[in-house]
Amino acid sequence: MLNIRKSLLQFVFAGSYMKRWNDKLRPMEFIEADKQAHKMIVAWILCRLNGGPSQADRLALEQEVVERGIFDYFFRLVITDIKPPVYYRIKTNPKDYAQLVSWVLSELEPLLRPLDAGGAGGGFWSRLVDYIREPDRGDLAAHILDAAHNYASSWELGILSPMNHFDPEMPDIEADFKKKLAARMDLAGLSEMVSEPRFAPPGRSAAEQEKAERSALGGFAKLCGQLRFQKRWSQTPRVPETSVMGHMLMVACYAYFFSLAVEACPARKVNNYFCALFHDLPEVLTRDIISPVKKSSDSLSELVREYENEELERRVFAPLRAEGYADLVDRLGYYLGVEVGSEFTECVRLDDGGAAGSRPSAVSFEDLQTRYNQDIFDPKDGKLLKACDNIAAFIEAYTAVRNGISSDQLHQAIWRIRSENSKLEIGGVHVGALLADFT
Repeated sequence: MLNIRKSLLQFVFAGSYMKRWNDKLRPMEFIEADKQAHKMIVAWILCRLNGGPSQADRLALEQEVVERGIFDYFFRLVITDIKPPVYYRIKTNPKDYAQLVSWVLSELEPLLRPLDAGGAGGGFWSRLVDYIREPDRGDLAAHILDAAHNYASSWELGILSPMNHFDPEMPDIEADFKKKLAARMDLAGLSEMVSEPRFAPPGRSAAEQEKAERSALGGFAKLCGQLRFQKRWSQTPRVPETSVMGHMLMVACYAYFFSLAVEACPARKVNNYFCALFHDLPEVLTRDIISPVKKSSDSLSELVREYENEELERRVFAPLRAEGYADLVDRLGYYLGVEVGSEFTECVRLDDGGAAGSRPSAVSFEDLQTRYNQDIFDPKDGKLLKACDNIAAFIEAYTAVRNGISSDQLHQAIWRIRSENSKLEIGGVHVGALLADFT
């Protein structure tokens, strides 16, 4: 049985404290968890557009990108106080970098080695160790993550730059991002997403620039970034405040660990991660509607769902489809449960003959865990993802209370989530027992 501990869940949440660009004048706080979520959304787009025609090759690429993305995030959480220029200088000296890696691994080991206890984690810790010791692999997954990292960071810089015109570092930082993004323009889709002129590749014509600025793909990447602005629990003071974007990353990481715990097939693990990463995407169109309001009546819940689907179609799906990105639309629709009613519904893809195909079908967790736990069925969890969503909300409320913010809403949320999940068990993982560790 995979050993998921309280300490690991809280470590994932630690990115909600970590401020970025904290030596610059900022119109808002930039948070590491938000940036990592934005990075992984862009990485998903690039995976879908560059993964090749083979489903097996695309799945292998996505799994590599997901795990390396988690590894990068954890590494960043440990080296939080080291500025990027200093870190890159350390990397140029093998001896210094080896010492840094040794220290990072010593910090991560108590949290992550238990995942591989008894072989349950499938070698997750071992893969993390190998990757951190040698992160610069030069393969397609590395190029995608590098491009996604620089895109998400340059997106932040585009907001910061007008307020920091007096800062002598800014021109060099902008030039560095432009150079790094230009080096990855061979990746399909990246040119369309890089629409800000200051980061455009050298030699881009006026017509190409206008096309990039009007690109639905670029608009989608920027729209996802707006989830950084949207705070959860907006009427309840909390420390730290978490954005919808950061929450989605937390749920994605938890979903991946739970997928390891239930011994999910590779397709199911990847689908669970990305479904969790996008599960609150409609909130960029509707704002965050708290659960008690959504659940106040069946008719209101259905109305909200109907409006979300209409806005997704109008502002996301239709523009992407019109530009030839039907595959992205189909995949997003699958993650968001458009055809089966909810992102929290277990589903697989079947054709009329019962073999793998393109039609999404709702199934039970028991069938998903046994009969359909194979890549060929493209399985995706529901109950597991909802549990991870609840755990993330629980930790947000619990942490705020521990930090001295006491309110009826927070205490009620902690009590409600504990009560509703006290007897919940998913594939051998007892969610109630996990929440009981938070005292």
